[in-house]
Amino acid sequence: MILDAARAALRDLFAREFRLIFFKTVGLTLLALAALWFGLKELFDWLALPWIDVLLPGFPSWAGWLSFIAAIVAGIGLAIAVALLIAPATAMIAGLFLDDAAELVERTSYPSDRPGEALPAVRALLQSLKFFGNLFALILLLVPGVNIVAFFMVNGYLLGREFFEFAAMRHLPEDEARAFRRRHAVTVFLAGMLIAAFVSVPLVNLVAPLFAAALMVHLFKLLSAREPSA
Repeated sequence: MILDAARAALRDLFAREFRLIFFKTVGLTLLALAALWFGLKELFDWLALPWIDVLLPGFPSWAGWLSFIAAIVAGIGLAIAVALLIAPATAMIAGLFLDDAAELVERTSYPSDRPGEALPAVRALLQSLKFFGNLFALILLLVPGVNIVAFFMVNGYLLGREFFEFAAMRHLPEDEARAFRRRHAVTVFLAGMLIAAFVSVPLVNLVAPLFAAALMVHLFKLLSAREPSA
């Protein structure tokens, strides 16, 4: 079932009808990352000002070497900071278009079903912020010994829960959507681990939220077919 939903989501992601959402998400994400890069670069440049020349005026050669080392460290720190912010930035931008993506998937793949209702603006914003917060679990990749297992376990649960409840709440009240998710907790968790795999791959993670939204719409529809009352 999960593989069927994943194949359908990948097909949707590269469908002609999906291109506008795809390019808007990727384009705005790249602009946001560029802004982050230049903003962080200015911050690191400011932090790397030749304070040593002021503190150690009698040792200009030391100051020069230490400034050079500080510039290298700042460059490495800048690259790491941007790498860690790619997934949260992508989630925030994609969160603006998740309802559009879900609506498109429902309209093209399930035209005879009752269409879902977009989340209210405030609720959608809160949902985007939850995606943003969840993806900070990427920091687990930096913890030796438990990194890979912890990353997939934590993100599998968090991302599966949030994206599935997003898809379910288009059709069910919030309490019922959560109850529906709990009834299928193992399936949702495994689908969440698949999303986590997308999130962990550089460049691919730029479209991971859109893939996740499409995946969970399909999964919700497949599970709903087993529960006609849903």
